[in-house]
Amino acid sequence: MNTPVRPLYGLLLTGGASRRMGQDKALLNYGDQPQLLTAYRLLETVVEQAYVSVREDQRNEETRRSLPQIVDQLADIGPAAGILAAHAAHPDAAWLVLACDLPLLNSATLHALLAARDVSRDATAFTSAHDGLPEPLCAIWEPSAIDALAASVATGRVCPRKGLIAIDTKLIAPVDPQALDNANSPGEREDILQRLRKAS
Repeated sequence: MNTPVRPLYGLLLTGGASRRMGQDKALLNYGDQPQLLTAYRLLETVVEQAYVSVREDQRNEETRRSLPQIVDQLADIGPAAGILAAHAAHPDAAWLVLACDLPLLNSATLHALLAARDVSRDATAFTSAHDGLPEPLCAIWEPSAIDALAASVATGRVCPRKGLIAIDTKLIAPVDPQALDNANSPGEREDILQRLRKAS
């Protein structure tokens, strides 16, 4: 029996507290606009519909309010809150879940992920260039994967990476390993800014 191909929507996670950065990392600039907008514009080119994942208190923030939103329903569980809220809003869709703190992400990386998508598996994800484990926040989550994540969250296990390890995830090598480097702290941000300056 053929596995149905679910519509693919995009979810840009921007609801984090940015504690390590000390300021809202989604609003930092690595070019001529906030990273949130750069990532959203890239994401929307490869999915049927893209959304921004936000906390309730972020809904009216100037940059976020101009974009389609999905509001977290659960607090203090990290990225899983956004993924579960998206699934609740559109349970029949698969989701390309993307972190907002990947300033080096490029179109080739997203297209490679889409080309590798296997709808008969629970998820499709890159392996980390640093430890070989799944990269959950630049990955395609089929509905079955999010159902499994919901079951894990119900038992107190909220880590999306561990969620992908526990299910049938297709893993692929990144086409550009540095494209998945994130900027979670001022030091990481400065490192990425230096790389961008050298490349320009």
